[in-house]
Amino acid sequence: MLESIVFSVLNGLLYGMLLFMLASGLTLIFGMMGVLNFAHASFYMLGAYCAYTISSYTNFWVALIVAPLFVGFLGALTERFGLRNVHKHGHVAELLLTFGLVYVIDELVVLIWGQIPVDYAIPPSLDFTLFTLFGTSFPAYRGFILCVAILMFVAIYGLLVRTRVGMIIRAALSHPEMVGALGHDVPRIFTLVFAFGTGLAGLAGVMAGNYYITEPGMAFSMGPIVFVVVVFGGLGSLGGALAASLIIGLVTTFAVSLNYSIADLLAGIGLTLGNESIVGGLAHIDLSRIGQMLPYLMMVLILIFRPRGLMGARES
Repeated sequence: MLESIVFSVLNGLLYGMLLFMLASGLTLIFGMMGVLNFAHASFYMLGAYCAYTISSYTNFWVALIVAPLFVGFLGALTERFGLRNVHKHGHVAELLLTFGLVYVIDELVVLIWGQIPVDYAIPPSLDFTLFTLFGTSFPAYRGFILCVAILMFVAIYGLLVRTRVGMIIRAALSHPEMVGALGHDVPRIFTLVFAFGTGLAGLAGVMAGNYYITEPGMAFSMGPIVFVVVVFGGLGSLGGALAASLIIGLVTTFAVSLNYSIADLLAGIGLTLGNESIVGGLAHIDLSRIGQMLPYLMMVLILIFRPRGLMGARES
């Protein structure tokens, strides 16, 4: 039992930090620009595929640097020649543009790399056991993902809060005319922010592509959950995205790994439900069967009782 709890916590933290790596870019783009990028998960997929191609000619460490930069460059082109032109037409036009971009990127991925998963493997230098607990090994690559995610949060927070660049970026959202009057190129700032956000999605793809599976459906599998994280944490809140990622990662992992039902949990606090009622019958369904649904249920509840999310300043 203790072994299951310990490794559920570790795996939940790992899944949560992977979610944060993906959600941080989307949170940054919305928080700084007010753009809800539907194609964010597609840039995440591009990061994985680019890392696979680059690592096949060089190595993983080169791909870890080059792939996010390339995805960020594609993001900059998207903002400069796409979003900037439709921005004057409002948020609906921006959403439609990014929604269409999802299908364009997906079709390009299939045309270039095919429909079957590619052999994007964990680098040999990180393919070993970090430690063994209760007879179960914890791979070093999982620890590497955790370290990169933590460093990424510290770096982004420090950039936005502790530096002059971050001050200009935050001011450009709320007072763009004033920032422009001070001599700063506001459109260029927005381009750099969008490129940085998509580059973070690419970095998440580099890290997660060989941990999971790099295949054309990976964007659709991660796209919905990343929006759940952003909404649950609060639109535009980096701290909220981190908290929501960890909560959702732990809840999902525990629900899938522990063989309990809602009735078992209620019995632990002295409440019982009979099987004869509909509610009682549903309560006896194992949590593992509804584990993937729990994040969406959490999002619905937070929208009902706290529409701005855990730490968001904007109404979602």
